[in-house]
Amino acid sequence: MKEFASALEVVLGTLEQMRTQGGRWPRASRTTLAALHRPVVGKADLLAEVRARVAVCTLCPHLATSRTQIVFGTGNPDAELMFIGEAPGADEDARGEPFVGRAGQLLTKIIETMGFARGDVYIANVLKSRPDMPAGAPGNRPPTPQEMQNCLPFLMEQISIIHPKVLVALGATAVEGLLGTRRTMRDLRGKWHSFHETPLMITYHPSYLLRNQSPEEKRKVWEDMLLVLERLERPISQKQRNFFK
Repeated sequence: MKEFASALEVVLGTLEQMRTQGGRWPRASRTTLAALHRPVVGKADLLAEVRARVAVCTLCPHLATSRTQIVFGTGNPDAELMFIGEAPGADEDARGEPFVGRAGQLLTKIIETMGFARGDVYIANVLKSRPDMPAGAPGNRPPTPQEMQNCLPFLMEQISIIHPKVLVALGATAVEGLLGTRRTMRDLRGKWHSFHETPLMITYHPSYLLRNQSPEEKRKVWEDMLLVLERLERPISQKQRNFFK
């Protein structure tokens, strides 16, 4: 953005000089020059515009009426790493922020162990509303393929604006929402995929690790995160490499 602003100032200065000295080509009116002087719209502003459209979306009427609020996304708009889950749960619906429950706390630990702060990365879900549940029913349900397809364009806009170097999909349902395919995590994880030309790593959802706390399963997720760090060309300490060995 800084480079663009500097280049824009050079162009504006040249156009203004040519205008004051006369000349037939090229020409720039005062109105055009004033428009060019308007502030460059940043990523945060672009994300806010998408968020405003999500807030009034009724493509899934049952979700629009049952949710407490939308859960759009959180983190650094300039993040080089973006995590994508499937849908908000009850905790996220209450707070309006993705991954704030027990699974979110574990995801934060993974992020920090990678050498990032939670605020360094960007975290979002395919679905922006909590899937509705019968009154009084405990837990959460997975989103349907149609619900995710309705919301996917908003996520694609987020990815396009943030332009991360790497995406991480958390769990098979998130993969289904992104890629439209339903396969086992054994077949999907540990290798590179692509989502609209952005490198995509697939790994287990943190909630899976809460249910399956064996060192072997934790090691699988950490191996995936080491591949992510390598792709980002981030330094990896010996301590990081030796986790779960």
